[in-house]
Amino acid sequence: MDQLVSIIPHFPHKEPDGYSYETREFKSNVAAIWLHHHYDYIYSGGKPVTTIWGFYNVRTKCYYAPISSTKQGNKVEISQTTPYSAMPRKLNPLETVLYA
Repeated sequence: MDQLVSIIPHFPHKEPDGYSYETREFKSNVAAIWLHHHYDYIYSGGKPVTTIWGFYNVRTKCYYAPISSTKQGNKVEISQTTPYSAMPRKLNPLETVLYA
């Protein structure tokens, strides 16, 4: 989390239990935020399991959802993200009432 805080000091999410964040340079002004799961998966052969959380533009201070780990998607409001992904949740009306 220290590396993440140094690049994105106002990142609002706390690392979920058993996970950690890492930032990597994606472009000169965009950081890729990765989520590492610290659990041994048989299929990975002991290698760490990671997923892309999203992207952060350090100049504009905006977050972007991932299309894939190599392609940046649309801009998102940080309030629409979760600790697990920057992809906005699509809630039905009942879920909006319960989780908003």
